[in-house]
Amino acid sequence: MAYILSFETSTQACSVALHQNGQLISANEIHTSHSHSEKLTILAQQILENTQIALEEIEAFAISKGPGSYTGLRIGVSTVKGLCFSLKKPFIAVSTLETIAFEVKNFIIDDSILICPMLDARRMEVYCAIYDINLIPKLNICAEIITKDSFKEILDKHKVFFVGDGAEKCKKILSIHQNAFFPSINYLTPHAKNMGELAFKKFNAQLFEDVAYFEPFYLKEFVGKKINE
Repeated sequence: MAYILSFETSTQACSVALHQNGQLISANEIHTSHSHSEKLTILAQQILENTQIALEEIEAFAISKGPGSYTGLRIGVSTVKGLCFSLKKPFIAVSTLETIAFEVKNFIIDDSILICPMLDARRMEVYCAIYDINLIPKLNICAEIITKDSFKEILDKHKVFFVGDGAEKCKKILSIHQNAFFPSINYLTPHAKNMGELAFKKFNAQLFEDVAYFEPFYLKEFVGKKINE
């Protein structure tokens, strides 16, 4: 009976979820910008209080590892590292884009359709990947500047569902291709409630991260800017 507490902080949304053997027990989330540092542990505490499960009963902690917001990822990873270190529990990292694809695949009845989760980056850039219905990558995670030729080789052969908070700005450019689809669920953001099954698979396979050396998957290097006073 494995309890896993999962944290998702890669976007403006902030969420925590408790799963037992991959099945959702409770979830809590907030959609307020810049709230991660203040609200993340409160969301977790509320879940534990509502379910009457002690923190010590959690078998492992999972984090959505990115790509996504630099600040959000740092806060989430630091929180989970602290819990794993103090409680001597396994640290599990789940791909943010795979989490989105996992939710979307439940809406798809045609096994030939591919899923392209997108997270909004600056201007016409997105963080994206393409998965089949079994979450096998057909395009590895990358930063893509969207043009009319983006994903052309894949779109020539497959129908692709573009989803996530980065999909809307790409719709006008990519929808000229007959195999590009933007379903009504295209505003999906990653949620901790969808991490449970993915985290549980890693738990069973003992695919744990090194608490001391793990870093979020930023995808692109962070470049700070000096503000002139």
